[in-house]
Amino acid sequence: MADTASDRGPGEARGEQAGPEEGIPAPGAGSLLEQPEPDGGEPGPDEPGEAEPAMATRAGTGGPERHTGRAAARRFSWRTPVAILLIVFGCVFAPLSVVAVWTANQVSNTDRFVANMEPLIHEPAIQRALTDRITTEITARLKVQGLAEQVSSALTQAGLPRVGTLLHSAAGPLASGVDGFIHTEVAKVVSSPQIARLWPQLLRTVHGELVKALSGRGGSAVSVRNGQVVVGLGPLINAVKAQLVARGFTLVSKIPEINPTVALFSAKYLVKAQNGYRLLNDLKIALPILTVVLLGLGVGVARNRVRALIGAGLGLAASMLVLGAGLAVFRTIYLSSVPTRVLPPDAAAVLYDDLVRFIKDALRLLLVAGLIIAAGAFFSGPSAAAVSTRRAISSALGGVRAGGEHAGLRTGPVGQWVYTYRRALRVAAVVIAALVFVFWSQPTWQIALIIAIVLLLVLGLIELIARSPAEPQAAGHGGGG
Repeated sequence: MADTASDRGPGEARGEQAGPEEGIPAPGAGSLLEQPEPDGGEPGPDEPGEAEPAMATRAGTGGPERHTGRAAARRFSWRTPVAILLIVFGCVFAPLSVVAVWTANQVSNTDRFVANMEPLIHEPAIQRALTDRITTEITARLKVQGLAEQVSSALTQAGLPRVGTLLHSAAGPLASGVDGFIHTEVAKVVSSPQIARLWPQLLRTVHGELVKALSGRGGSAVSVRNGQVVVGLGPLINAVKAQLVARGFTLVSKIPEINPTVALFSAKYLVKAQNGYRLLNDLKIALPILTVVLLGLGVGVARNRVRALIGAGLGLAASMLVLGAGLAVFRTIYLSSVPTRVLPPDAAAVLYDDLVRFIKDALRLLLVAGLIIAAGAFFSGPSAAAVSTRRAISSALGGVRAGGEHAGLRTGPVGQWVYTYRRALRVAAVVIAALVFVFWSQPTWQIALIIAIVLLLVLGLIELIARSPAEPQAAGHGGGG
């Protein structure tokens, strides 16, 4: 009774005016799901702290003005625009980093280029394009109809006019039949294991010459003809001729060396490709590091780091969507630059899609990673939705734990140990998940999603097992009352 507000300190008196939630203990005190304090002990620019109303009340009539001035000073702090600029630049450099790494790993590295392009020989569109092109080159040099007409004239002059006339009338169908036979045999050869084994050797030759062309040193296999950057298929033609001779069609052995070409892209893009190749090849290491540093600094400088982390994750995901849209636009440009007579549209589409396959894999991976980061930051933040979600999960886990204890399943000393070191265990789980992701040989977006799900399960398990030493005492007291 004697303990009045005037006898207690100002801090205790103010404690009586606290909101109704202050007297209610949060479920699982100290758990992963409890609402975190803002970084640095300060509220975010749009989230006034709980101490501000009390400050204004104590200050009297002059308090709101002084509070408004201090809030405005915090609201217009230099940290916010600097953090935004850093995160924006990091998101801008992210797509360039993906392209730079792809350039280094796929264009500059012969082994990876071959591994990437080797499946093309098994694509039906590519097989049809090669079969049609090789058949055309061979039949154009055989000139079966011309040979038949020459034989017809010789027979007529030799006193066999009826035979000569019959052969002359059959020259067209004969030539068509021979062309069909050659096309069928070439199709078998192109789809044979022999060509599949030869294809990587051809790709190595093509890759070396392509790198020379992109670096400006030129080359013999990759050249410019009729406004197109083309690659010669001479080695492949020789292999097909050898296979046809082995199958009994010895007439093709009389065909001289030929080197048909396949267009890669328009020559007007060669200079741009050379400049981009040199620049990205020089920045293949610096760009990814710069991207990570910019995003990290942007989050570190921000006053509200939770919001900054959400923005960085969403910005990274958005930049990958922009990169995907850019690949789609460039795909249209590439397909329109290759004439149909040079390379069929379906074969050109397969070629482009296979070439940029690893870029698409990387952008999908970073897109999912950005969304996971943003979601994790959001649900660990102080927003009402995040707090409600954490409370609902904490309540559900508490119900599961209570049900297990009612059934006789108690964690005992293990639960108390987990509760004591719960923060270290959470940090260790996050670090291990990050290391698994980083050191995975070829991570994909599916792998990133699986790692995130496993991490959530581990964190939930830590929350479920952890048991405060004071909880059994509280439970026993409640039961005795």
